[in-house]
Amino acid sequence: MHLIPESARLDDYLEETDVVDFSHPLIQQTAKELFHNLQSEIDKTKTAFEFVRDHIAHSWDIQSTTVTCHASEVLLHREGICYAKANVLAALLRSQEIPVGFCYQKLMLFDTPDQGYCLHALNAVYFRSLRRWVRLDARGNKPGVQAEFSLDQEKLAFPVQPAYGEQDFPVIYVKPDAGTIKTLQTYKNALEMYRYGLPDRLSTSELSSAPAAANGHAAPI
Repeated sequence: MHLIPESARLDDYLEETDVVDFSHPLIQQTAKELFHNLQSEIDKTKTAFEFVRDHIAHSWDIQSTTVTCHASEVLLHREGICYAKANVLAALLRSQEIPVGFCYQKLMLFDTPDQGYCLHALNAVYFRSLRRWVRLDARGNKPGVQAEFSLDQEKLAFPVQPAYGEQDFPVIYVKPDAGTIKTLQTYKNALEMYRYGLPDRLSTSELSSAPAAANGHAAPI
């Protein structure tokens, strides 16, 4: 898929935000531990991706009621749904001045269209050495879900099925979608949020701010 950056400025994908709070001491300490003997952007990205994928639990998978949102909060509790996990991967890599954005898919929430749809969040990383963006999905693996770090061919958690109304959005956003963050900040019970509160559409028009050219199923969220 042809990816479309929302902004042509890579610096925009390095900004700290309220939820991508990479100056927080816990983010800084985790980054120091993860990257202390790594130099290349590729090695750092692979390490961060596998850490978030494998060591931050997916709240639905472990049937936890805890809701996390800010990257530092996700690290503290070591769990979150995909919106939260995308925040922490972005924070870890932006702390290393590696540009990271947010991407979305519209997926069936469970197994069939009649059970509803939801937005699924993942990240896109810009590799200066490759001069292109690469999408990575740190949602967390389980039977039937096997996302991998790959620079050549995308190995995401969920292949989109257009015949079932699913959709892959091409825009790489600078910030997380506002609707996904509002959901995380509104609900107090992650299981209720997952069943009844996940947005199924982006809060803004998909192509409203994207330039014309660019570089470069159970429980999906």
